[in-house]
Amino acid sequence: MRIGIVCYASVGGSGVVATELAHALAARGHDIHLISAELPFRWRWATRGLTFERVDVPSYPLFREPQYLLALTNTLVRVSRRHKLDLIHAHYAVPHATAAYLAHRILSGETQAPRTVTTLHGTDITLVGSDASYADVVAFSIEASHGITAVSESLKRDTETALAIRKEIRVIPNFLDDTWTRRPDPELRARLCPPSVCEAVIVHVSNFRPVKRVELVLEIFQRIQKRIGARLIMIGDGPDRLAVERQAADYGIAEIVDFVGEQQDLVPWLSAADLFLLPSSQESFGLAALEAMSCSVPVIASRVGGLPDVIRHGETGYVFDPDDIQAMADCGVALLTNPARARAIGEAAAADVRNRFSVEKVVPQYEAFYEEVLQRDPSV
Repeated sequence: MRIGIVCYASVGGSGVVATELAHALAARGHDIHLISAELPFRWRWATRGLTFERVDVPSYPLFREPQYLLALTNTLVRVSRRHKLDLIHAHYAVPHATAAYLAHRILSGETQAPRTVTTLHGTDITLVGSDASYADVVAFSIEASHGITAVSESLKRDTETALAIRKEIRVIPNFLDDTWTRRPDPELRARLCPPSVCEAVIVHVSNFRPVKRVELVLEIFQRIQKRIGARLIMIGDGPDRLAVERQAADYGIAEIVDFVGEQQDLVPWLSAADLFLLPSSQESFGLAALEAMSCSVPVIASRVGGLPDVIRHGETGYVFDPDDIQAMADCGVALLTNPARARAIGEAAAADVRNRFSVEKVVPQYEAFYEEVLQRDPSV
């Protein structure tokens, strides 16, 4: 198949999953064109069958904002004509589903307009899509797609409720390839947690937006650290970073909290961790939790959105009421003081990821869905 995949280039889950899907599909023999305004965060060069197509957004004094939607639509039309795309796969509803719809309409009078698939990832529905300023356009653009997928049952329900979507939404979860496996780096571990002064490494990864509640990561860590010598590694960047850095200083723990920014390769950092914290207020799937689990790291997270589907409480990790930070801290201490239990949870988590969320399990679901969409009556 000849497929155009549209995504944001940021470190957020939608861009990461779209880029990894593009690589996986190209490796399986498809002709893939990844379309974005910037080179995506997880892009890898020299993948046969995979091409990057940049969206160039002009700036005109007349307009108050860059015309990304128009430029993206034009890029989709150009790439579709040049490469005779069978399908455009839009990741993140706003505004990618709209651009895919417009491109399909522009091309509809030609020999074969590409079908459109929209994958919903989370805040494109629960935050942006449900905003009254966008809701009607988002709902129309999604329903105009020839196929719709969501990364979790929770997000499917949220979309149907918030936007009254009537079309079928197919649930296809996020996935990881086999590079996501624990690879201990003794030098990194010793640097992060010298045995003479530190007993455990706790990690958090996110884009530091309010929904991630990074201030509670610090609060949970502080409660754990009072009972066991630990160090916190904060990976990522975003609008709440400065505030939480100040919070660490106010708590008097700045020397044992490291802010290391965005990291292209998370595996060494996760492999050095003893515990992963994700106390978000909402997670439609929880890709960061999946990545930690794949590296055999016990995860403590909020019982929200798709996280209970990813984490089997008490078996492959732990999920708690999002406001029960004391329970999260107590669970963290219990795991860090019982290495055998922590190791068993981590090993079970890694095995579960391989069993349910591997490339081999998930990517064929996308291929089958594409084939189904291409065989449907285009007027439906």
